[in-house]
Amino acid sequence: MMDKIQRDRKNLMSWALLFYLGSQVCCQQCGGPCQCQSSLPACPEGVPLILDGCQCCQVCARQQGEACSELYPCDGQRSLQCDYSASFPGEPGECVSQKELGCEHNGVSYHEGQVFQPSCALQCHCSGGGVTCVPRCSEDVLLPTPDCPHPRRVQQPGKCCKEWVCENMDNTVLQDAHIGSDQTMPADSPYQTSPSSNCIDQSAEWSACSHTCGPGISTRVSNQNLACRLEMQMRLCMIRPCQPVLHRNPQWSRRKCQPSYRSANPVRLFHQGCYSTRFYRPRYCGSCKDNRCCTPYHTGTALVTFRCPGGRLLKHAVMTINSCICRYNCPYSSGRAYRETPFWG
Repeated sequence: MMDKIQRDRKNLMSWALLFYLGSQVCCQQCGGPCQCQSSLPACPEGVPLILDGCQCCQVCARQQGEACSELYPCDGQRSLQCDYSASFPGEPGECVSQKELGCEHNGVSYHEGQVFQPSCALQCHCSGGGVTCVPRCSEDVLLPTPDCPHPRRVQQPGKCCKEWVCENMDNTVLQDAHIGSDQTMPADSPYQTSPSSNCIDQSAEWSACSHTCGPGISTRVSNQNLACRLEMQMRLCMIRPCQPVLHRNPQWSRRKCQPSYRSANPVRLFHQGCYSTRFYRPRYCGSCKDNRCCTPYHTGTALVTFRCPGGRLLKHAVMTINSCICRYNCPYSSGRAYRETPFWG
């Protein structure tokens, strides 16, 4: 009697182990060797055999309204897709027609695969019955610097994304009224190859020019390139000549800061032995009558073509000044001079 009980117990343990191993094989989806049934599954009439999601074994294509998963795909010949919009993570979906597989966002319906912008600051994608969105505005952080001790993100008129501005007590912004119609430099243009349309702009603000007079450089980190990868970008800059000849206007005598001014005559831009193919009348920042320094406030970036020895042509980004500001927090000492090859001439 005891021997029979022990044999039954061993048989029960063997069946339990076999069931456990079988369940593990069934639960394991992809990654291991293919273990298909010796005979092909019998599908209902009109239902084709297709490879499973592991591209391993043939299974019956799931039809409309049937449960589906990555392992058991829907019938693609009938334009069916697996809809997971009503399923919890890890649960199977339901085969639905691509015409039925759509999304709804803020009361608006979108078809499968459609990319849309519910607002200028948001880009969304309808996929699998669900909506995924990414912000189009940069979420960078601007830390306080000597040139910008109190940065603040504000909504600029006519702009979608908020921009960082530097505000401080007694700072005065001066903008010439005729700047808009006076093109002293080329219009703003990107100096790197434009990225793809699905590349979200992640560009930091341009740094202050490395010199308060004479030629310098300004840098930023941006992903606006073909690879959509963050890289260090550089542009040439000049806030003012080191020995400027200011053309004063009697109407400025009551102001604390002289507005920006431009060179009296057209000049070429020079950089490392190369010169611009065109003449320009660049705009500079003036000077403040009190102890504050006058620095650029709003700038742009122009693409300038330079001709180098041997006839080689190079394109460089150059900072253009739109407005200047008087501030107490000067980025550099006002007595710092630059004595290398001149930038303009």
